[in-house]
Amino acid sequence: QLPLVESGGGLVQPGGSLRLSCAASGRSLNYDSIGWFRQAPGKEREAVSCINSNSDRSDSSTYYTDSVKGRFTISVDNAKKTVYLQMNSLKSEDTAVYYCAVAWLQRPCNMNEYDYWGQGTQVTVSS
Repeated sequence: QLPLVESGGGLVQPGGSLRLSCAASGRSLNYDSIGWFRQAPGKEREAVSCINSNSDRSDSSTYYTDSVKGRFTISVDNAKKTVYLQMNSLKSEDTAVYYCAVAWLQRPCNMNEYDYWGQGTQVTVSS
């Protein structure tokens, strides 16, 4: 079991920003697919953003769900062994528990494709 730990969630006003972090307790996040997913109350878990990298990490591609395009940015800091989700211009509909997940091989940005999950961090956007 890979101990993924998310942090950075909290309460923010509409229009504000948060940066979520996900680390594996000092272990490498050297996975081919890394993603952020979210689950709002009463809704199914959905993909927010994923990043797929080739085997030598020389190239990568990113995916964003339509509702966050232009507002959220996924990034990986290999030196810090951390993946980030920068969230700007937050809206009330972004309120959810956010999870990071990883998988071997380049996978579609779909929760069923990912192998290891964190426990989640709550993001609440409210005035």
